[in-house]
Parts: sequence; structure tokens; C-alpha cells
Amino acid sequence: MSKPVVPGRADYKVFYPITTRWSDNDIYGHVNNVIYYSYFDTAANRYLIEEGGLDISDGRIVGYVVNSGCQYHAPITYPETIEAGLRVDRLGNSSVQYGIAIFKAGEAVAAAHGHFVHVFVEREANQSVPIPQNLRAALERLRG
Repeated sequence: MSKPVVPGRADYKVFYPITTRWSDNDIYGHVNNVIYYSYFDTAANRYLIEEGGLDISDGRIVGYVVNSGCQYHAPITYPETIEAGLRVDRLGNSSVQYGIAIFKAGEAVAAAHGHFVHVFVEREANQSVPIPQNLRAALERLRG
């Protein structure tokens, strides 16, 4: 089995600091694998809210996660400040696939990296819709 390619900071467009929490650690003394998906969700949605104007409370259009995956390279622990790097790997008509990596503060290579797919849906009809222009413009800025 070949060693996986570990991405570096230059592979991502935007970074968000995240502080690990006491409850993130598992019995083995490091952040549990499922918590990384929360970090992915936090980074993607923060970008959509701040840069694309996504209204998560009252907006007509919302993003549903339909697929995600993660590869782990080095453990992180509480208390640590980490950074989530974000980019867009694929932009479709109604969906986007993000590339997201988790870096220890100041580290050049990712402790973990993966993907996260949103499909944009009209909230009341629960049907996929084209990505609204304000969100599409923000996502275009993250394309690799």
C-alpha cells in the first residue's frame, strides 16, 4: 500500500481557526474521528454565511450534506488551536464538493483532509435547485 499524499497549506484558499474542545477528545487522548466532520461542516458553512450570504435560519435555500470522507494523517488533541483549510474541488449546477483539510496551528501539512458535498435544496419543497448566484460567486472564488 502506497503512502497517501498529504496536502499542504498552498492547496487551500481560505483558512478558519477552530479551537478544540474538551469533549472532542476520546478515550485514546486525541480528537475522535467523527469530530473532524463537524470541523468540515463548520468551515464550509462559515464560508457560505460570511462570503455567500447564506441565511441558515430563514433562507429559502439550504445546503444538505450528501457525501463526505476523511483521511487522517496525524492526531490532534485538546487543547489545541487548529485551522480548517477550504477549497472547491467540483462545482455543479446544484451541488458543490469542497476539499477541506485540518492543520495544527502553524503546521505546513494537514493532520487530516477530506471532502464534503453540499446539494442545495429549496427548504419547503425539499427539492434540489440550482445554486443561487450569490453562493455560486462565492464558491467560484474557492475553485482550485
